[in-house]
Amino acid sequence: MNTRRYLFTSESVSEGHPDKIADQISDAILDAFLAAEPEARVACETLVADNLVVITGEFKTVRKALFDEIRDRAEAIARQVLRDIGYRDAETGIDPDACEVQVRFNHQSIQIDQGITLTGGDIGAGDQGMMFGYACDETPDLMPYPLWLAHRLVHRQAELRKSGVLPWLRPDAKSQVTVAYEGRHMAGVETVVISTQIARGLDPAWVAREVAREIVDPLVPAERRTPAFRLWVNPAGPFEIGGPNGDTGLTGRKIIVDTYGGACPHGGGAFSGKDPTKVDRSAAYMARYIAKNLVAAGLARRCLVQLAYAIGVAEPVSLLIDTHGTGSVPDEKLEDLVRRTFSLTPRGMIDSLDLRRPIYRATATYGHFGRVGPGFSWERLDQVEKLGGKMEATQAR
Repeated sequence: MNTRRYLFTSESVSEGHPDKIADQISDAILDAFLAAEPEARVACETLVADNLVVITGEFKTVRKALFDEIRDRAEAIARQVLRDIGYRDAETGIDPDACEVQVRFNHQSIQIDQGITLTGGDIGAGDQGMMFGYACDETPDLMPYPLWLAHRLVHRQAELRKSGVLPWLRPDAKSQVTVAYEGRHMAGVETVVISTQIARGLDPAWVAREVAREIVDPLVPAERRTPAFRLWVNPAGPFEIGGPNGDTGLTGRKIIVDTYGGACPHGGGAFSGKDPTKVDRSAAYMARYIAKNLVAAGLARRCLVQLAYAIGVAEPVSLLIDTHGTGSVPDEKLEDLVRRTFSLTPRGMIDSLDLRRPIYRATATYGHFGRVGPGFSWERLDQVEKLGGKMEATQAR
């Protein structure tokens, strides 16, 4: 049995990080389309830089006037997202009332539309590509612990900022967590990095003590730390210039934060701003749904699922299950079980996970996986009993 000691690191970013601002605006635009027309096709991209927001993309609606309606509302949607995050003025990172907002909507290509709309009412994949899902037994949410903790650190930063407990915190922040492993077992947290935007003129040592006491200590108690544990707070010095005023943000630039923190491969496609006919999004959600239910059913302690599609084709071109030697049955048997249990066409995935709802802005912060709430249908464990029963029947034959 491998007992090698090693370190693994994951990061997360706050809702005020420029890339996450862009993701939230793109998904808010998507939600506006889906709320009015669930069949709408959306591929929305956002750029934020200094005092500028640019929203663009390709869209298709059955009701032609809807395209114009959402285009005309897009500026107000973007400004409200900035306010909700906590940006108030240029001093905090961007002024939601005074910033420039440019909207450049285009219509979806007729040829892409023909590939998606198949005869007989089926849906072809909106693009080619491969998507990965993952689950493991390191946390109650069946997520890798380093990312699970990294998300919670920046989420706590936001809670303390918005509640006024630490009013000098600002919206832009990042976390990084390094965990020591011995073989497959966690030995403890080795390093935590918190980079958080703050008000001007604060003493760095005082900031470090407050961040340690209010953010890190409640989530990383002494018993979870290795003897070599280190905490870094704003290691580059005072972090006072943040948000779009400090860095450019783009939709889809935090795909590892969005998924599994590097614990498994990523196909390269981003999620935010895309309607569920885009398998970059829907198949990644389905792959997580499959992996989580397999682990919860006790069929593996760690499970990787890969799906791959060709544009305009409904059935996946490949399915892979890899349990990294932790499966209770051979991986090829699990692949057969998955094919018999889950519908893997775009329409099947959309219907199974109810993906045509306006649920997506909530997914654009703190990761798309390991979450709870009515919108996160891919986190359900409603296939556990069925998987266990089918596997028992298969083994009995």
